[in-house]
Amino acid sequence: MSLTWEQLIVDSISPVDLGRWWCAALGWIVVNDDPDEFEIRPDIERTPGLLFGLVPEAKTIKNRLHIDLRPDDRDAEVERLVGLGASRIDVGQRDESWVVLADPEGNEFCVLSSR
Repeated sequence: MSLTWEQLIVDSISPVDLGRWWCAALGWIVVNDDPDEFEIRPDIERTPGLLFGLVPEAKTIKNRLHIDLRPDDRDAEVERLVGLGASRIDVGQRDESWVVLADPEGNEFCVLSSR
């Protein structure tokens, strides 16, 4: 039996806008620009991707699943992402080696320290 992780689905009130934000944040490419199911990937043939699906309601509670990103320079990457529209948030972390941010629709993600 073979099993491949194809994509992670992200509910969104504006799939195109949120998908384009993540595309800029990650440096990925758009592989499906459908306004109800906007998909990005690292490369046309490379998975997993992120698929932003249209939902009628905005996010209201903390995510049960989130993305961790590991940059070469954590602080510079945090500032770049904030410049793109991310916001710093507090989910109860204290003095940790990672920074918690939220994308423009409030989905939490972490920027880890450099290896």
